[in-house]
Order: sequence, then C-alpha cells, then structure tokens
Amino acid sequence: MEAIGLFYGSTYGMTKKSAEKIKKAFGTRVKLDLHNLKTSGIEEMEQYTNLIFGTSAWGIGEMQDEWELFIDNLSSLDFSGKKIALFGLGDQKEYPESFVDGLGTLYCRLPDKNCVVGQWPTEGYDYYFSLADDDGKFVGLVLDEHHQADLSDERIKNWVKELKKAFV
Repeated sequence: MEAIGLFYGSTYGMTKKSAEKIKKAFGTRVKLDLHNLKTSGIEEMEQYTNLIFGTSAWGIGEMQDEWELFIDNLSSLDFSGKKIALFGLGDQKEYPESFVDGLGTLYCRLPDKNCVVGQWPTEGYDYYFSLADDDGKFVGLVLDEHHQADLSDERIKNWVKELKKAFV
C-alpha cells in the first residue's frame, strides 16, 4: 500500500488525538504521515494517492478553523487517481440538529466526490440532522468523544480495516 497522508485541523487536540489513533490502527507496515493544516498545504497533499481528512464541528455546524481557512484551496488539488477518506468529530447530545456538520461541509466542498471512500453507518448515533448523513450513511467515520468515547477505538479499528481494502 502506498503512503497515506492524513490532514487534520484540531483546536483543542481531540481531532489530533483521533488522527494519532487512526495512524496507530494502520500499524507499522503502512506508512501514514500526519499533517496539521496549520503548517501544511496543497503541495503536501499532492504527494499522496491516499488521503484522509479529519475535522471537528464548531458551534452550530461550522467547520473547524483550519479547514475553514483552507477549504477553498482544495479546488487546486488534482484529484485524478486519488482516494480520500474523511472523519469527523461531533457532539450528538449538545448539537443533535447539526451533528458533525463540519464533516458534511468538508464533503460538500470537495471538488470531486467520486474519490471518497470509507462511508460509515449512522446506526448507534442519536441525532436528528447532520450534513454528513448521505442517504442513511455518514460520508466518513464519525466520532463523539464527549458521549461515546468508549466506542471510538472499536469504530476506528473497523473503519481502518475497510480503508485498508479501499486504499490498495
């Protein structure tokens, strides 16, 4: 498997911690490079065929700051031959009307959605609206570190198992 570039925005460290768990779940046989969007750009993304983008949601459905500042740059990325997986953090109890909307907005703003892999089931979550819900599946892995942190490791393990198949 080719190297994977995981790009994340993290304000308080929860998305970074999740990115590190994803890297660990891939194991040592897979080269996965972590990139904070504060210090990375399109040039780094272009080096990878397989990409993972991670974000959290802020307030009522807003994107995390680094992604908000960076998102327009994605239009200059050549998506030819690339596979992209997404993950997002949210709080389904406090924001059930905009659960993981940062993830949904990231997906919506991708210039090419045909390269997205790693959709995730909506079962096991309690919310009533999410921009990341695409016809009964989330557009990527969803983690709720506030109310379901005990499920995150297993969700990451299962998602990475699927990504290993998709990223061949």
